[in-house]
This record gives sequence, C-alpha cells and structure tokens, in this order.
Amino acid sequence: MTSSAPAAVSASVLDLAPVVPVVVLEDAADAVPLARALVAGGLPAIEVTLRTAAALDAIRAIASEVPGAVVGAGTVLSPAHVTETVAAGARFLVSPGWTDALLDAMKASGVPFLPGVSTTSEVVALLERGITEMKFFPAEAAGGTAYLKALSAPLPQARFCPTGGVSLASAPSYLALPNVGCVGGSWMVPGDAVAAKDWARVERLAGEASALGRG
Repeated sequence: MTSSAPAAVSASVLDLAPVVPVVVLEDAADAVPLARALVAGGLPAIEVTLRTAAALDAIRAIASEVPGAVVGAGTVLSPAHVTETVAAGARFLVSPGWTDALLDAMKASGVPFLPGVSTTSEVVALLERGITEMKFFPAEAAGGTAYLKALSAPLPQARFCPTGGVSLASAPSYLALPNVGCVGGSWMVPGDAVAAKDWARVERLAGEASALGRG
C-alpha cells in the first residue's frame, strides 16, 4: 500500500453495516454520486466489483471523493487484482472463491478481506489458516440460511457475509443467524436507477436496507 492510500479498516468488515452493496459500474462518472447516495442511506461499506473496465477508476474516485465511504473491491480473482485495487484505494477485498496464491496476496495486502466459500471443506481449510471471516457465495444456490445454520454448530468460529441471490425480503433471515455478520446484495442499486442517475431512489433503498434488524 502506498503512503497516500486510505487507512485500513480497523473494525471488521462484517460489522460496518448489516448490508454491503455489491456495485457493478459501467461508467466511473457514476461512482461518486452513487456512493454518496449509499452513504447517505446508511450503507458506508461499498463493494465495487471488478466486472467492468470502469471498476478501478470507480474505486479510486470513491476513495478520494467520498470520505464517508469505505470502498472495497469485489470479484478479486488474482494477486494482480489485489495489488491494483489496494493501490486504487480499496479498503477491503472480496473474492468469490480462493486459491493459495490469492489468499497469500490478500493476507499480505494489509487490508481486511473476505475469501469466498461454498462448502464445509473450504471453510475448514480457511479456519486452518487462521481466517474466520468469509464470504458465502453463491448464498441462495449453495444452500442459503439452512446451510449456514447447519454450519454454526460444528464451526461456530466462522462468520460469514452471504452474497448471491440475497434480497430485502430474505436478508433478515440471514442476519438472524449467529454466524452471519452482514449480507451482500445489489437490490439497492438497481440497474435502471443507476442508468437514470436516480440517486434519490438509491438513497431510499439504501435506507431500507440499513434499517434491517437481526431477528
């Protein structure tokens, strides 16, 4: 990390907010107003996925222009992604899965990270490496709340951010589980609202998400 990069997140990513917006941006010019709307709605942790060419510029813009945001990088798939996103100002990293090389790079980055898991063996392998906070992906397809509830008894030390198919309606069921710290979702950043630059709608949806209880 360069000396000009933002300070690392001191608290757990899982505890920043009940919901982490998963953002896909085609135009980096939308990054700042979108992030400001999400922060105003009570969702400071923002995961910008590396699914578009605009992602790095979007992370850079949010990190430098939206002080209330804690911007992270999602869909981190390689050590190069780790280097590029942290240099751009990412303050946490999220991957859909992990390899030894990717895990080593994320651990060496100096910022919090959530490696993705979808099986018990993957969870145990991470616990063996001293990692207790993970992304559960794809949450709904991989077994949803029933699967996570089943994991909580034998593996209580593992905590998760379920992402993938989670909605405003299903999020409370996830958040009620003792091994879930937050959920990831994109329902508060619908594509039509972003295309129309309807930031007031994004802020309203973010407010609904941030108000979600835990049971």
